[in-house]
Amino acid sequence: MLHSNISVNEQGHLTFAGQDTVELAERFGTALYLLDEDRVRENCRKYTETMKRCFPEGSGPLYASKALCFKRLYKTLMEEDMSVDVVSGGELRTALAAGFPAERIYFHGNNKTVEEIHYAMDSGIGYFIVDNYDELHEISYYAREKGVKQKILLRLTVGIDPHTFEAVNTGKIDCQFGTAVETGQAIELVGDVLRTGGVELDGFHCHIGSQIFEWTPFRDAAVIMLDFMSEVYEEFGYKTRVLNMGGGFGVRYTEEDPHVDIPDSIERLAEFMRDECAKRSLTMPIVLMEPGRSIVADAGMTIYTAGGVKTIKDHKSYVAVDGGMADNPRYALYQSPYTAINAQRANDPADFLCTLAGRCCESGALIQENIMLARPNRGEKIAVFVTGAYNYSMASNYNRFCRPPLVMLHGGEAELAIRRETFEDMIACDL
Repeated sequence: MLHSNISVNEQGHLTFAGQDTVELAERFGTALYLLDEDRVRENCRKYTETMKRCFPEGSGPLYASKALCFKRLYKTLMEEDMSVDVVSGGELRTALAAGFPAERIYFHGNNKTVEEIHYAMDSGIGYFIVDNYDELHEISYYAREKGVKQKILLRLTVGIDPHTFEAVNTGKIDCQFGTAVETGQAIELVGDVLRTGGVELDGFHCHIGSQIFEWTPFRDAAVIMLDFMSEVYEEFGYKTRVLNMGGGFGVRYTEEDPHVDIPDSIERLAEFMRDECAKRSLTMPIVLMEPGRSIVADAGMTIYTAGGVKTIKDHKSYVAVDGGMADNPRYALYQSPYTAINAQRANDPADFLCTLAGRCCESGALIQENIMLARPNRGEKIAVFVTGAYNYSMASNYNRFCRPPLVMLHGGEAELAIRRETFEDMIACDL
């Protein structure tokens, strides 16, 4: 199977985290999100243990909340000694409601509202990742009003191509995120920050993109960031204490995707950065990274129930399921690849060419096109692998469908972490 937490039992049913997915679907209903807590913890430790060993004290990973955000997950992350980043007041509220320490939260985003800035600062947030001048001045104004020094990192764009697809490439110069190094605007912003009251500049941040299967793009970004640190020191005498290298390591969605050895990639990056710092007579900074997808993606699976199976003569066949675009919009947005299987008959030959379609009233509301399945009968369960990232977090009520529940799997137990949305939940804000 695609990942080690996926298998088939004696009944021919697909299992996930050692549990029968057909039985879970019957117990909790479909559409159904599953999350393997043990895999989440394992993925966290790939980062925490390796970064603690390879980088200076204080280094470590920040979980990127946008990938998947709910209270129970933050409790798991807290137990695994992770810090987190958030990109909205809603993500911040969720983390705080779970009891996550505010000082271990970093606030991202290219257009934080005044209300979000005030809420975060009033909550005692650790850091803002500052995107632009306007945001800097708002943070500075409120910090001075409160009589505090707010710690910040500056988000910079390094202008490299990480060999990922366009929709998740965030490191290029022409991008809504950060301030460009190449244009000279970043060094100007540093000068402005160092003259601004109410804030304490601790270092810099960059993020080059997602689904990166090699460590070399991070190496290339590191060269630019270390050169920038040298320039900043020469210009202002400022020594960078923290360098956040962002996230982006890729995850296998299909058998064609390569495997990424994350600990080995981090070790290579650390060794390279130590050598490059020595060449520039720089003190090795505290290094942060921001894994999101690589923490939760392969810990997730979605189970559907097959409805109609339709074959258009001389054209194609469709298998419709009781979910789709509303609970997983990534194919509609990005044509993202997924692996799917008939969970009811997981050992049967996958010899039926079809398109897996959702139930939203949109021609583009598909989960995957031209895949091979064991031809499902109405009522059989269909599993889609590697849905832990950007599925629940991007889900909507389009067509007024209720968002599915999320069940955490751990040690042979299945526990509801997010209940199924109801019609009453959906109309609760209607006046």
